[in-house]
Amino acid sequence: MGLFSFIKEAGEKLFGIGEAKAAEEVAKKDPTPVNVEAANKAAAKAIADYVAKMGLTAEGLTIGFDGASATVIVQGMADTKETKEKILLCCGNVKGVEHVQDQLGVIEPADESVFYTVVSGDTLSKIAKAQYGNANDYMKIFEANKPMLSHPDKIYPGQSLRIPN
Repeated sequence: MGLFSFIKEAGEKLFGIGEAKAAEEVAKKDPTPVNVEAANKAAAKAIADYVAKMGLTAEGLTIGFDGASATVIVQGMADTKETKEKILLCCGNVKGVEHVQDQLGVIEPADESVFYTVVSGDTLSKIAKAQYGNANDYMKIFEANKPMLSHPDKIYPGQSLRIPN
């Protein structure tokens, strides 16, 4: 449990229209009048829908969003540490999100993975070489980040990845 930081300008663009877009405007401190509560709920729903689309679930999973601080609040109980970490990464790798407040528990505790933020010029092979000493271990990283990653070559600067032990 804790607070994780992400790069606000990087990630999935979920806040493109309607009330979810308004939540992003609140986060930018836009002076245009906005129903903040509705905007935050719409943004939270967009993030929750994205997590569900990735096939990630947890018992009692609740996702909230505070546009003023660009923070996602995640609560519930995940089956495994891997599922918990993937849910947190899904929530954080959204454009407009700067922090994820982790209030998720885990039924089967395990060692935490390392999180790595992709920089320009990175490849999964380059990251694997730095983390494991062997560039050919890139598939470990790819598999650990499925379904958020659909292909080993589709990573972007600012994206956070799980680096399993």
